Amino acid sequence: MTGPGWRARPSEILQVREGFDLGGLDTAATPGFDGGKAEGEAAMARLGARLSDLQEMLFAEGRSGGTRSVLLVLQGMDTSGKGGISRHVLGMVDPQGVTVRSFGAPTAEELRHHYLWRVRRALPRPGHIGVFDRSHYEDVLIARVERLVEGDPWERRYAEINRFERHTAAAGITVVKCALMISPDEQLARLASRLERPEKFWKYHPSDLDARERWDDYMHAYQDVFDATSTPAAPWHVVPADRKWYARLAVTQLLVDTLEDLNLAWPPASFDLDVERARLRAAAESSLTA
Repeated sequence: MTGPGWRARPSEILQVREGFDLGGLDTAATPGFDGGKAEGEAAMARLGARLSDLQEMLFAEGRSGGTRSVLLVLQGMDTSGKGGISRHVLGMVDPQGVTVRSFGAPTAEELRHHYLWRVRRALPRPGHIGVFDRSHYEDVLIARVERLVEGDPWERRYAEINRFERHTAAAGITVVKCALMISPDEQLARLASRLERPEKFWKYHPSDLDARERWDDYMHAYQDVFDATSTPAAPWHVVPADRKWYARLAVTQLLVDTLEDLNLAWPPASFDLDVERARLRAAAESSLTA
């Protein structure tokens, strides 16, 4: 059940449906949540315990022969908060059940294969939550805007991605796709902040400003991605991300709702409980007399 403060499930409020217009999005809004930053952070603290329990149940299921897993796909412009989601949301669960992968420029080996080859190899194992901090959508976003691919293969790639995600879902991997959308002004402020903090210098790259010059092109590319690849098997959720606390809360609630929808349960004992309890009693008695 969706936590306190939400008027409805974020999966319903934020899901991309027919007629969605990215140009009309208020990136500073907090759709569906009644409350400000303090209430949002309190809700996060409550959700963290539930998310941790659900993740452990999923992990236990995978260790006991289960085949299900969850894949969180994060997309967004530079500084939109993708890394913060990995740290602050997935940081609330046991790291042994989480795998994080970021898809940057392909290596020489990866270029010798189909663009989805490296993505298939990174899908989460049973019982795991996988996180793609940037994903296969780089191949229809940055590759398109920066003209890294010859020709105009985008419609073909949309169809390939949709097939890939249908097969992924059919294999027991629930795909949760989140696009963290910020305003140009908010991005500029976050970039400026990085230049004022030595511990953030490593996150700044001059190419970030170059990409800003093609902001409208990126927004058009995102709109086409949403129109073509928000499907019943793997719908997109567009998350206003100017307020970091809201973006983190929304993604956390999406994950909690997704895991609860799996109707997880602790695996039953694979041994005779009475026999093992008797053995433990005998071991305890032996220790006392030793």
